[in-house]
Amino acid sequence: TWGMGEHARRRADEVAALRHGVERGVTQIDTAEMYGDAESVVGEAIAGRRKEVFIVSKVLPENASRQGTIAACERSLKKLKTDRIELYLLHWRGEEPLEETIEAFTELVEAGKICDWGVSNFDISDIGELWKTPGGNGVAVNQVLYNLTRRGIEFDLMPWCRQHKVPVMAYSPIEQGRQLGHAALREVAARHGATPAQNGVVGGGPQSAVQGVGAVKAGQALARGVDGEWQRASSPLRTPAAVAGYRTSATASAQLLEQAPPPRLVGRWRS
Repeated sequence: TWGMGEHARRRADEVAALRHGVERGVTQIDTAEMYGDAESVVGEAIAGRRKEVFIVSKVLPENASRQGTIAACERSLKKLKTDRIELYLLHWRGEEPLEETIEAFTELVEAGKICDWGVSNFDISDIGELWKTPGGNGVAVNQVLYNLTRRGIEFDLMPWCRQHKVPVMAYSPIEQGRQLGHAALREVAARHGATPAQNGVVGGGPQSAVQGVGAVKAGQALARGVDGEWQRASSPLRTPAAVAGYRTSATASAQLLEQAPPPRLVGRWRS
């Protein structure tokens, strides 16, 4: 929902777009306190359908002290018009002690205001520091930039997360739409009766522990077709997941998607 809630004249369309996705099987909505008024847009969109949606939101690093995290979560709950957030993340590493943030997350879990907590944009040194912090091994996910052309996490972060059984959640899985015109993705999509967007967010090697932001029900995908219409289709590539362990070029990755076995998601939750 980055970019939503910034202009009042767009609000009705943004709410309608989110509702349209939920109606067609989208089960996860990702938002954050940093995204302006996006959380309130989400709250309006999911009214009456709360049980169908898995909400991810995030606390800003400057608010991530013990009391600041709790207060930020309360604000997010109010905007979202809900009593709980399924997954609550520290948006990126800041100056507040990780011990305080973890203590706040633990308190929020115990109060039933969040179901799980995680981090976002943590590199290998950040996640290593978190793991050594008391309670840090309770992290449910690390949300990072990852797609067919953004493969840096495969060098060290993804192996570390796999070894420690920390799921990786990929944001911008289709590079904010810029990958949709890639010839290789379009070719593979045509062979499988899918869309380039579906191909862009699926795949994964046998040891994959990657979950895509905005993931949908297993076996389905929601994507904007070439004609601009939204469509849901049974995906032969078995969503949700992102591609892991292939060569650096998008062309090679797209070609190997066809042979990719179904991913094995690791963690306490599924969306």
